[in-house]
Amino acid sequence: MPETVKTTTPTKPRKTTAKKSSAKVQTMPLAPTHDQVAELARRYWIERGYQDGHSEEDWFRAEQELRSKAS
Repeated sequence: MPETVKTTTPTKPRKTTAKKSSAKVQTMPLAPTHDQVAELARRYWIERGYQDGHSEEDWFRAEQELRSKAS
């Protein structure tokens, strides 16, 4: 009995329709909490030897540092 060999034609890849989301997700950097800023500002105050008169500078520096770490 002769052996028969089946040949197949290559199939075309199926086109898939990927569902695209119309809503874009934007990630916002997380702002540091009040407590985080206060704790870091207090550390700066301690490092300076408990000197008064620089609380705004310490607060601003703490906010900037924490924001740079978050992003």
